[in-house]
Amino acid sequence: MPFNAKEREFIACLWGKASGQVEALGAETLNRLFKSCPSTKTYFSKFNLEAGSADLKTQGSKILNAIGLASHHLDDLDHALDHLSDLHAFHLRVDPGNFDLLCHNVLVVLAIHFPGDFTPAAHAAFDKFLAAVSVTLCSKYR
Repeated sequence: MPFNAKEREFIACLWGKASGQVEALGAETLNRLFKSCPSTKTYFSKFNLEAGSADLKTQGSKILNAIGLASHHLDDLDHALDHLSDLHAFHLRVDPGNFDLLCHNVLVVLAIHFPGDFTPAAHAAFDKFLAAVSVTLCSKYR
């Protein structure tokens, strides 16, 4: 899924805004995911899932940092996310449908926090990017 120059610009801009706030934005993303799709909590049974908890901040940071890493490797997402693909498919055995749910919640959080930058074109570019991330993470399930 190639990205054109304008899409790359939108992805870089939104990630640039989010990168300094990964802990808070990641925790909010997970909180929204767990409230809108309670079944996704099953993979976090040992975590404190209360809003603002250290566990949500830590895991949310990990997730958004992985998205940030991917945003810098748009031409080679398979390589950039290879370790995470293996981890989720073979060790954690996460339901691959959860990646799409998570990506949707990332978009919602970005739209809330960066409304001036979240234009329809930026939304489309970041949605395309997150869809590519999701496909990459699901690639080891096949």
